[in-house]
Amino acid sequence: MNIKQNIARLQDFYLLSIRAPLGIFKRPFYFKEIFEQMDYAGTGSLFIVILVSLFIGMAMSMQISAELAPMGLKMYTGKTVGISIIREIGPVLTALIYAGRVGSGMASELGSMTLGHQVDILRVHGVNPINKLVTPRLISSLVMLPALTVVGDAVSLFGGYYVAVFVSNQSGSFYWSQIRDIMDMQNIVSGIVKPYVFGYLIACISCYVGLSTRGGARGLRKATTSAVVYSIIFVIISDLVLTIILFKLMGFSI
Repeated sequence: MNIKQNIARLQDFYLLSIRAPLGIFKRPFYFKEIFEQMDYAGTGSLFIVILVSLFIGMAMSMQISAELAPMGLKMYTGKTVGISIIREIGPVLTALIYAGRVGSGMASELGSMTLGHQVDILRVHGVNPINKLVTPRLISSLVMLPALTVVGDAVSLFGGYYVAVFVSNQSGSFYWSQIRDIMDMQNIVSGIVKPYVFGYLIACISCYVGLSTRGGARGLRKATTSAVVYSIIFVIISDLVLTIILFKLMGFSI
């Protein structure tokens, strides 16, 4: 019975993950819901992304500088920090923050609507719940998560600059020259593609878990927790898969 239920859930999730992006091109367009979700996902997450990214960049710069100093390579702190943040840490860190704050909110909100039969009321009135509830949240994730990632990357690089210059006594101009050197197509594409995939996964997982909520307050608590846990797991797994694919496509040497 559990196997059948898991297969059915997987099928439902697959259908939702296909129908949600298709709703972008179908009328009616719910612009009000889209802008509300973008404000919640982007503006509401901006401060915590900046705060966390700043200290992560500072900590990375300090750690890398300490490791490179005995080898006489401390001047390459900027390049190492930049590559690490742009390719890997920036997208993953921002996605995890996004899953914890926005993904849990999506699951909680849709779970409350499901338990309150508001989703059923939409169906009774001929409104497609996926187009009205899931698609706006997917669009907001596809727009705001990459934007937050860019902001987080920039803040992390400034945090690394502060430590490199004012703590490790390195050259600020040389630090930024290394950052400019790594801003090539390979690194930029690697850092931009991942947030779109992460945003898609987080939105679909959170919305599916929210719409599948059963069992009252306890079920809502479980759904909110599950949305965050599943999102984190799939973000980490997809990060590895994307890294392997991008390495192959971009010609990175392993």
